[in-house]
Amino acid sequence: MTKIYHNPRCAKSRAAVELLESRGIEFDIVKYLDDPPNEKELRAIVKMLGISPEKLVRKGEKLFKELGLGGKSLTDAQWIEVMVEHPKLIERPIVIHGAKAAIGRPTENIESILDPS
Repeated sequence: MTKIYHNPRCAKSRAAVELLESRGIEFDIVKYLDDPPNEKELRAIVKMLGISPEKLVRKGEKLFKELGLGGKSLTDAQWIEVMVEHPKLIERPIVIHGAKAAIGRPTENIESILDPS
């Protein structure tokens, strides 16, 4: 099963959808701004990505600055909480393909989890 956490307004996210379609891969779209992941889902995504929760945060987002998060040292649990409360801060797109996940910046990251190895 393949799933993409997608923001239709994002060019990289649209490119990820196009990549999956061009590969003939069936996938579910989760418009994460409308249907945000909960804490458990975010923890699972971070684990699949093999990164810390902080690495999934869009630090260039205006909201990040408005919330005064710059330079703050938060725990993993606190970063997860911030993303659950403010899904706009979640990096995009995220593609989950089987037991693997990738952030689609650049799209080659997605290709690496699609190719059998």
